[in-house]
Amino acid sequence: MRVLGVDPGLTRCGIGVVEGVAGRPLTMLGVGVVRTPADADLGHRLVVVEQGIEQWLDEYRPEFVAVERVFSQHNVRTVMGTAQASAVAILCASRRGIPVALHTPSEVKAAVTGSGRADKAQVGAMVTRLLRLDAPPKPADAADALALAICHIWRSPAQNRLQQAAALHASRSPQAPGSPRIPKAPHAPKGHTA
Repeated sequence: MRVLGVDPGLTRCGIGVVEGVAGRPLTMLGVGVVRTPADADLGHRLVVVEQGIEQWLDEYRPEFVAVERVFSQHNVRTVMGTAQASAVAILCASRRGIPVALHTPSEVKAAVTGSGRADKAQVGAMVTRLLRLDAPPKPADAADALALAICHIWRSPAQNRLQQAAALHASRSPQAPGSPRIPKAPHAPKGHTA
């Protein structure tokens, strides 16, 4: 499985590509950051992020894209930029028909370090160890993108089994599409008794 991880941001959008399967050693294929100038027009910045992500998709041809799920912070301006960059990544992947998965920061930290409260240094250290790198990728956004890809590779088998079980359960339930419906008893108009 080849996954492109995206740590969304307008100033620095981390991108990393990891290949492998759960339970086996993983391989980093590429890591980097798409940067935009903070003083540039928002539209221009989003175009730069899109072009950067498109180049990574062209070069590495991932089977999946894993994007950090945007969560509420105190700084609304930061959240907006992160959400906008996240939407660009989702759009780029969806335009090509590549499935997109969203993972929360705590899910990624837990998958990579074993603790949902790990700090950036711990995530960087574990990414370095898991991918057998000489040093943690810099800046931290790049390491976070690799962590997202690792998280998706490790979590996807369990998520697929859960989705299959839910689909099987839904197909067997009496309210599944195509199954006969039990008609509801008619209601008497208000003010009338039966």
